[in-house]
Amino acid sequence: MDPTLLEEIPSLDLADFRSGDPERKQRFVQQLGDAYQSIGFVALRNHGLTEEQTTQLYADVKSFFSLPDEVKQTYENPALAGQRGYIGKGKEHAKGRNTGDLKEFYHVGQEVDDPNDPIKNEYPDNIWPKEVPTFHQTTLTTYKTLEAAGKDVLRAIALYLNLPENYFDDKVRNGNSILRPIHYFPIENPDAVPADAVRAAEHGDINLITLLMGASADGLQVLRRDGKWIPITALPDQIVVNVGDMLQRLTNGVLKSTIHRVVNPPREKMNSSRFSVPFFMHPRSEMSLAALENCVTPDNPKQEADITAGEFLNERLIELGLKKK
Repeated sequence: MDPTLLEEIPSLDLADFRSGDPERKQRFVQQLGDAYQSIGFVALRNHGLTEEQTTQLYADVKSFFSLPDEVKQTYENPALAGQRGYIGKGKEHAKGRNTGDLKEFYHVGQEVDDPNDPIKNEYPDNIWPKEVPTFHQTTLTTYKTLEAAGKDVLRAIALYLNLPENYFDDKVRNGNSILRPIHYFPIENPDAVPADAVRAAEHGDINLITLLMGASADGLQVLRRDGKWIPITALPDQIVVNVGDMLQRLTNGVLKSTIHRVVNPPREKMNSSRFSVPFFMHPRSEMSLAALENCVTPDNPKQEADITAGEFLNERLIELGLKKK
């Protein structure tokens, strides 16, 4: 069997990268890069979120999603193409599909504090549910903590690619990142939903990297190179961090944006909820996703046309059914 065909995703410790010890840091860089070349996913501990923060966040997320649908829908603004606030049940579908996923979610975006950064004008204001007054603070705290962890993961990726460690820093400063609390809602009557409806159909993420809380619940699977689906499991103190399509495009396929999905539970468990909270780390819209020169070789010729992150995101939002052409 090919030794790079893993049965589970590797576990890494972000404290190694942040330690100040060159040997620990280099080992982290190598292990991360190797994982992202093979399976595209790692489980990461010491990411900065405390147990207390996580508990409070999930309490607020569950409080919001337990509200009546008509109340939640007051926080939905279709004009924003799903970029802020509530997005209702079945509204999003995977690229290439028409059947909506069995989920509802909420988007919290970047808060730009720098009055001199014109990017502020690109982002709509966040929408805050008054029924859950602490939702504002808990989601923003989570956002900033995961953003900081993501910046360090990108620094490690830069080193692995023989780029300056700070290569991504200015590109993700006030980037168009999104925190997405998701509720995979209970299905009381499985026969009442389309036969091909699943919690999240197979897909690759749009962004540079995704940092996912709540991957430990059953259902999340990643597609290995040989076509086998393997379950993704993480310990309660770990998050899962994976490569997105933007990073795959930037690295000309050197780093892998691996297809993954959330499958339905057994029929007798369809009436239970599942929650997860991904942080989709995006760069600023003007970042070029043109293939890095050192990732284009005679053995790996340039695969994709040049495009900016903003243009790429716009294409995908249309493909996912969140934005009209």
